[in-house]
Amino acid sequence: MTDRAREQTLQDAAIAALRRGDAAVARATLYEMADPPAMLLAQACNRLGDLDGEQAALNRILQQDMRNLPAMLAMGQNLIRRGDERGASIWFRGALAQAAATGAPPALQPLLQQAQASIAQSGRKFEDHLSAAIADLPALPRIAQATDLLLGKSELYLQQPSMFYFPGLPQRAFYERNEFAWVPAIEAATDAIIAELNDVRAGAPDFAPYVQTPTDRPAPNNPLRDDPSWGAYYFWQQGEIVADHAARCPAVMAALDHADRPMITGRSPMALWSLLKPGTHIQPHHGLLNTRLICHLPLIVADNCALRVGAQTRAWVPGEMLIFDDSIEHEAWNRGNDTRVILLFEVWRPEIHAEERIALTRLFEAIDQFGPKQVDAG
Repeated sequence: MTDRAREQTLQDAAIAALRRGDAAVARATLYEMADPPAMLLAQACNRLGDLDGEQAALNRILQQDMRNLPAMLAMGQNLIRRGDERGASIWFRGALAQAAATGAPPALQPLLQQAQASIAQSGRKFEDHLSAAIADLPALPRIAQATDLLLGKSELYLQQPSMFYFPGLPQRAFYERNEFAWVPAIEAATDAIIAELNDVRAGAPDFAPYVQTPTDRPAPNNPLRDDPSWGAYYFWQQGEIVADHAARCPAVMAALDHADRPMITGRSPMALWSLLKPGTHIQPHHGLLNTRLICHLPLIVADNCALRVGAQTRAWVPGEMLIFDDSIEHEAWNRGNDTRVILLFEVWRPEIHAEERIALTRLFEAIDQFGPKQVDAG
């Protein structure tokens, strides 16, 4: 008998032994071969509880084909039996990613479902384990955010301004009202501003679409372009006062004077009433700059209205300022039955020093003087 014939005879005998449930004979037979099929050997060792033998056989497969889906799933199950749930999750995630990229035969679908369930169970245990480690500490928002990122419960959103990035600034989605000395004075004017808003809306309000088709640049790719569902009533636009609007709303103008606003020729300040009609969704997007923060003073608020910035979502509360970094991906929606109106304006980032503000002001003015200026699309 030739060596090749002998090897085939031993392999056939091992397969027959596995089929009749005699894994010990199957393993012994495979070990007689010069080069036993690794997957058969892994199956025999698995049935015998020989975790080291199974792992060695699987490693042989994966050394030749690191994306072998059955071997990846089997390696995860091997580690589960060893009590290494975190290691198993790594193999299972890899297997699921491979199946998503290249597909998987129907026979492997139950194993893929088991892998998903195992990852979820391991994640819950890991979360409970981490929570127990800090259970005696007070609630710490940054620790909570870091833990959510570690557990995959939250995505990482970073500043991605579409025009100008200033380095070294904190990656914060929202700032809190009590961090700014000027906020109480503006919030105190809420009722007077609402009265002016009601007067304007009772007459012939000239709210224009927030996103408009320009005459000298390509049209923005925004589903709300030229749509009054997202309306704007400007007080400051491109660094200039809108005189007739300002004259009608002295309470607004007086309130805005309290804020730490950029003064940049042809660009800032920017301040307006922003109107969002029922059923309107402002799609996820990034602002132009990360050198400013956007402020919302809620005036008229509907149910089922919210603003998402990065991984955080907050609802508007009348008279309570929302302050956020619009260079981080954000979106807003009005899923209620009433129109939402806020006073929207911009302020300098507090971390930017006075001399840096001077330099930035000159830079932005020089940029705008050189060519057509980019404008915010929300």
